Amino acid sequence: MAIAKKRKKFFEVEIPLIGKTTEVRAFDISELNDKYIKYDLTRILRGKATLLQGKIKVEEEKATLAPTQLQLMHFYLSRMVRKGTNYVEDSFSTDCKDAKLRLKPFLVTRKKVSRAVRKALRKKCQEELIEYVKELDSAEIFNDITQNKLQKILSAKLKKIYPLSCCEIRIIKVQNFLDKPAQKQEEKEAEKTTEEKKTE
Repeated sequence: MAIAKKRKKFFEVEIPLIGKTTEVRAFDISELNDKYIKYDLTRILRGKATLLQGKIKVEEEKATLAPTQLQLMHFYLSRMVRKGTNYVEDSFSTDCKDAKLRLKPFLVTRKKVSRAVRKALRKKCQEELIEYVKELDSAEIFNDITQNKLQKILSAKLKKIYPLSCCEIRIIKVQNFLDKPAQKQEEKEAEKTTEEKKTE
């Protein structure tokens, strides 16, 4: 008797970051858990060539994509740099509320500037980004970048040093998710208070 072969099916994966869904093939939805996929955001972001990478989480037969990296394509950035301008790049790690992030900003000046100005832009950019992300969780930061909110705020701050023709986050990547020490401390304090009340 012939045994029927099990075939892969398409399962819907929600992408809350952009309010859309995509389909991923698997034998069973549980196989998708912790799987990484890439999604092209170029059309959604009106021609800004951006690649989203995320990790699928499956809960109660529902698959959701949590963003772990956003990357601007090299050919898009190269179009931003014109003759008679300078570009400034940087790469550093910092903590947000729930994760350790690797940020790589990309700035283009309107005209050629001195090394001292480029250094000042790089330093100020790093300071502003560290200050901005520390109060937000990773999902909020990814959302602000896709909506161009973070870039606008950053550009306005850096304008005081030198006006920019381009202010982008070339790469944002979640290096690892952090434990929540503040939350753990609050839980310990709550337990301690409960025990003290019982003793009284």
